[in-house]
Order: sequence, then C-alpha cells, then structure tokens
Amino acid sequence: MSKITADHLRRAAYVYVRQSTLDQVQHNHESRRRQYALAGRARQLGWQEVVVLDEDLGRSGSGIARPGFERLIAAVGQGRVGAVVSIEASRLARNGRDWHTLLEFCGLVGSLIIDEDGIYDPRLPNDRLLLGMKGTLSEMELSTFRQRSQEALRQKAARGELLTTVAIGYLRTSDDRVEMDPDKRVREAISLVFAKFRELGSMRQVLLWLRQESIELPSVTYGAEGRAVVWKLPVYATILKFLTNPIYGGAYAHGRTRTQTCLQDGRRRVQRGLRRSPEDWEVLIIDHHPGYIAWDEYQQNQRLIAENTNMRGQMARGAVRPGPALLAGLLRCGHCGRKLHVAYSGAPPGKVARYHCRGAMGNHGAGRCISFGSLRIEMAVCREMLRLLDPLGMTAALGAIEEHRHEVSDKRRQRSLALDQARFEAARARRQYDAIDPDNRLVAGELEHRWNERLRVVQQLEEELAALDAAPNASLTEIEREQLLALGHDLGAAWDHPAASPEIKKRILRTVIREIVVWVEDGRLRLAIHWQGGDHTALEVIKNRSGQHRWKTDTDTERIIGELARLLPDLHIAAVLNRLGRRTAKGHTWTEGRLRAWRSNNGIPVYREGERAERGELTLDEIARQLSISKMTVIRLIRSRILPARQVCPGAPYVIRADDLGLPAVQQAVAGCPVSLDSRQITLLLQ
Repeated sequence: MSKITADHLRRAAYVYVRQSTLDQVQHNHESRRRQYALAGRARQLGWQEVVVLDEDLGRSGSGIARPGFERLIAAVGQGRVGAVVSIEASRLARNGRDWHTLLEFCGLVGSLIIDEDGIYDPRLPNDRLLLGMKGTLSEMELSTFRQRSQEALRQKAARGELLTTVAIGYLRTSDDRVEMDPDKRVREAISLVFAKFRELGSMRQVLLWLRQESIELPSVTYGAEGRAVVWKLPVYATILKFLTNPIYGGAYAHGRTRTQTCLQDGRRRVQRGLRRSPEDWEVLIIDHHPGYIAWDEYQQNQRLIAENTNMRGQMARGAVRPGPALLAGLLRCGHCGRKLHVAYSGAPPGKVARYHCRGAMGNHGAGRCISFGSLRIEMAVCREMLRLLDPLGMTAALGAIEEHRHEVSDKRRQRSLALDQARFEAARARRQYDAIDPDNRLVAGELEHRWNERLRVVQQLEEELAALDAAPNASLTEIEREQLLALGHDLGAAWDHPAASPEIKKRILRTVIREIVVWVEDGRLRLAIHWQGGDHTALEVIKNRSGQHRWKTDTDTERIIGELARLLPDLHIAAVLNRLGRRTAKGHTWTEGRLRAWRSNNGIPVYREGERAERGELTLDEIARQLSISKMTVIRLIRSRILPARQVCPGAPYVIRADDLGLPAVQQAVAGCPVSLDSRQITLLLQ
C-alpha cells in the first residue's frame, strides 16, 4: 500500500476493460462484470477520478489495432495516469511489444500498474522483473492456447469432421456428417446449374440463361431463427460459388485459404482469405459424401473456368468471344509461342477476321511475327474436324433432340417445384390465420396480409406454368425431328446451316480441339492440331499472297471489263454487265462508281473519245454510213461471216477493223444490197 503516493492520487486511475472476441462479449458476462468492478477497487484505494476504457471489447490483444489501448498509452505519456488498473496482464496485452511499451511509459512518468494480485511500480527492479515475467507468461499462454486449438482442429479436419458451416444443398448431421438437403427443389435447382454449365461451357452464359428464364436459386441466410433458405435470382458470384466449391464434387476440403501477415505503416496487418491452389490445400478427402457431380467433372469444370478467363496471361484460351472468327483463342504462334490475336475489318464493319501475332511488338517493340487471314485456315480446320466427327453425326442429332426435350422439361420442373413450395407456404399461412382469435385485429390483419401475399405468388406461378405448357415450341414437331435427323447424316450441311451461329461453332471447336500451333513457311500455313483426346493432326494450307482476299471478281468478268474499257465509257460498261447478270465480288450490281473503283484498283485506264478510231476500228453506225447500207444489213453480213467482226460478250458493241471493208467478199455483198436512204432523202422523194 505504501507504493501509492499523493502524486499518484492527484492523477486519474485508468481501468482497462477488454474481451478478445464478440462471442465472449455476448456470452461471457461474468468476466466483463469483474473488469468493470475494478473501478470500485480503484476508488477504495483512494482515487477520486476513475476513467474506464472499454473501446476494445471484442478485440484481440495479440497486436491488432486497439483504439482503447492507444488512448491509454497516449494518456500515460501525457502524465495524466496515476495507475493502470486491469484484471490481469493478459487483458492489457498478449504480445511483448505492447506490454513492454506500456512498462517503459509507466516507468518514465511514474505510473503504477494494478491487477487483482497486487500493486506494481515499474521503476522498482523487482516489480519490473515480475511484470516482465507476467507479460511473457501471458504471451506464451496465448501461443499455447492457439497451438493446442489449431492442432485439435487439424486432427478433426484430417478425419473430415471439421464442419463450421455447410454449403447450400447440404445439411450437417448430429454426428458431424454431410448429407444432401432433403428439399427436392433445392437439389434440383443446384443440379440444373451444373447441367447448364455442362451444356453451355460458360458461367456467364449459365447466368444469362437462368435470369432470362427467371429461375431462382437457393441461398442461405442466418437470423434469429437460425439457418433459413431464401430463393432469389442469381448473380455471377452465386454461379461461381456453386461451380468452384469442391463440396459439390463429393469432396471434403480444408485449408483452401491462407492468412498473410505484413507490416504496414509500422503496424501489423493481417490479410485473411487468400486462396491457395488445390495442390496446397491442407486436407482433401475425395468421395467424402454424395456429390451433385463426379470429382472428375469438378476438375474438368475448374480447367474450363481457367481457360475461359480472358486477359489473364498468354496460356489461357479465353472464353468464347463475339465475332465471326471461329479459332479465336485456339491459335498459337509456332515461331515465338505466343497466343494469336484477332483483328476485324472490312465491310460491313467487323466481318473480316485476320489472325496475327503481336506479342513481341507490344512487349519488346519488335515487328509482328506472323499474320494471315481467317478464311482458308478456318475452312481447313473445320473440314478436318467434320471428317473425324462424321460417324458421330446421328448420335449428335439424337442428343440434340434429347437436349431440347430436357431443356423444356427443366424449365417446367423448376416452375412446378416452386409452385409446390408456394402452395405449402400458402397453406401454412392459412393455418396460422385460422389459429388466431379473429377479434385480435392487430395480429389477424397482418396474418391475413401474409396469406394474401402467398396466394398471389401461387397464382403467378400457376399462370407461368400454364403459359409454358401452352407455348408452341414446348416440344419438337415431327417435321423438325425429321429435319434434325437428316442433318445428322450430313454434318457439313448442319455446319453450314443458317441457324448454326458462330458461337455454337466455337463451342464445338473448343470441345474437340485443345490448341492449334501455326507456322508460316514458304507461303504456306503449317498447322499442328492438338485434339482434346491427346491425338495430333498435321495440315498445310496455302497462304494468300499480299493483296489477295475472298472478295475477288471472277476471271471472266475481269476479262470482259478489260476489253470493254477500250470500247465504252464506265456507265455503258456497267449497263452491259448488269444485262448479262454479272455481279461484283460481294454480289452487288454494277454502277459507274463501282466500275471506276475497280478499274483504278486494277490499273486499267479510262476510255477516251476517238480511241477506237486511232486503232482503226469502226462501229456499226460508221460502217452503215460509209457503205450506204442499213445497220441490220451490216449485222447480217457479220452473222454470215462475210464481214469479219468481234464481240466481247452478248450486248457489247461489235469491233470491226476499217481495213476489212475493202475485202472482195464484202464489196461484192454490198454491191447487191439496196441503197439505204436516210430520213432527209425519203422526205425529198415523197415531195
């Protein structure tokens, strides 16, 4: 008692109250009462001013941020603390740094430390030694408790019995086992997620399909009544949890996350929940309980999810992206090993794809490695794939019929299960309403409102189910079934069918092809196709020369334009081509502008007036005037092979050389023909 002086009593006594966890705050009330009672002891010892610091209730003393303890240290450093009162050393600190910091500050300003065992002055060597031992024992005690509890948890986890919470779709039994939820609607909804991912191969596509069909998924909430299942439309995180949690593959996994400690701003910071790779999981027990999918399928799903990840390194194939390029994400440069990129151009915009390797250009400033168009390589790869899959065509057609039937039944099944549950909840709401005294309007009114809400949900689900049954596409017609079976005999026709979208073709290609390595050598594309089953196929494709592309005018039309360009202007040439039914490379009719552009691209000069005269060529009108005969007579001479002439194509003007008019056969034929009179001569004769 002699250690307490008047100087200590002039300052305040600070009572420090702390419990390590929120669970202790909620349930260990006696410990908290004992700590608050220390304020009375401080007054018994003579202090008039007593300050209680309880900001750190629910905080660990092992070194994390504690505002109450920091406030205590600040008050001690300012000399306002005569004594620090705590139930024991472990309440003040569980680590040596905080404990010795407090001792140093108290020794400098002359503050006492008081616990249930006694009063200590940190300036006295014996008290300082005893306080140091108490702090060391407190820290050691925490380490021992933690090591003991963690080892017990590891032993229980190694047996597959450490279950804190279980995922939706499972329940924890009284003997620490995991079994499937008996709720049929919950089980079938979860199974539907895995079935759609098996079909679509993309988490985002599964999410879009579920939201488009307004199919709700179960979720767990914890409230005053314990664990409850609620139904709501899924978000991306919901699908991710279903597909990545190993519990649905029938496996027990422990230690999937880790904790990392680092120093930040001079304080220890703990990062929890950092994911580990499956190889580093502490415990993995396969076939631990019944799963919604097999473990092999779970592993395959993880590989597919990793491959679908876009912009996450060169080794990922990436998900199916929009655009007509069928081999996007599957091609790899054989020269540098980088993944090939896709660029779109052309008219209409974004319809012409080109693959190129630009990794070295972006990373090292080097030039492009390889580059080539998509048309020929895609045709070659698709042709090879269809050749290998042709024997499976009928099986695929029958599978498509079955898949269509399952898709319709899945939607109807989910609506039916939701309706059953809604009817049960409506019946329960009615029983609750019937059990209440009708005169108690405060309660009866609320129960009646709940009953009406349940009935509205039942009516809505009944209408949706009736609309689904009445839909015209509820099942395949006999004609559609026969058409699908016919396509099964010819996979090429099915592949080129207008209903086969690029997205469907990409998913098929990714299902059977793991990767395609491409080399460009001597104007050829050398391909190594790596199939999913482990086989390999080598192909060679001729690479287009510079300037070649799919939009190329046919050779005959090019010849006609080249010869007509020496006879007619562009407008007349376009008219001749359109009469012949000739079209541009993209299937358009010819116009003066299109013809002018084509000539410019192919280096053909424009027609000049008088150009034919310079070459000694005459037209029908010019020959008729020189020979004083009609045009029809000239045509008959040409058709009789008397007058030599050349015509590029039907409808084009005749090309006749002026020198051929002096041929004896032509002169003799013209001498026997009547003289052609022009209109002015006919008018004079009639007068």
